Amino acid sequence: METISNVVGFLPALIKATPLTLLLTAVAGVFGLVIGTLVALARLSGRRVLSVPAYVFTFAFRGTPLLVQIYLIYYGLGQILPGTWVRHSFLWPYLRDGLWYAIFALSLNQASYNAEVIRGAIKAIPRGQIEAAKSIGMRSSMVLRRITLPQAFRSCLPVLTGDLIILLKTTSLASTITILEVMGTARMLQRQSLLIFEPLIAAGIIYFTVVFILTRILGVVEKRLTRYRTAKA
Repeated sequence: METISNVVGFLPALIKATPLTLLLTAVAGVFGLVIGTLVALARLSGRRVLSVPAYVFTFAFRGTPLLVQIYLIYYGLGQILPGTWVRHSFLWPYLRDGLWYAIFALSLNQASYNAEVIRGAIKAIPRGQIEAAKSIGMRSSMVLRRITLPQAFRSCLPVLTGDLIILLKTTSLASTITILEVMGTARMLQRQSLLIFEPLIAAGIIYFTVVFILTRILGVVEKRLTRYRTAKA
């Protein structure tokens, strides 16, 4: 009973930290999708000046642990920037906060995975559709905007939503650079209460609840966006 009461007692503090976890997920998810789309298009461009850097980017970020990336970005940029013009600019009040380094690292990591998913979805589109669009006078940019990307996003939407759920859980690594999201708050509660398991159990309850709700929401969105494909099948 004491364990249960301790877990319940920790929940309010962790609930207050939940919006920061959701902020990290939302911002990194949006940036990751935008950057990932651009990287996927660069890899498919056929120009080595674009495809080679895009390949190196995806290989580097997919081939190294996210925790290492967070440390390198946080401690690396944290040591470099103070000695540059940024130290005396309007950006410094923001860049000295670990939150932005976490968003940067999470966004790039998410982009590397999204790029490969989107690249595969684009390559799966029947070539005949693109050739037919060009035959009626559509420019390449219009074909990309009206045919290629909409179909690619619909076909890979289940994978993208799954990656977003994974991103939500990996935001817990931001606690390693003193960000008090859910996991960071749980660690703070461990130090304050000298209890090990109860704050972690409470954090697990928060993550489980948020993941459950987000999964349901994304499931509805996915069903609406793919209803025509399902009906056709």
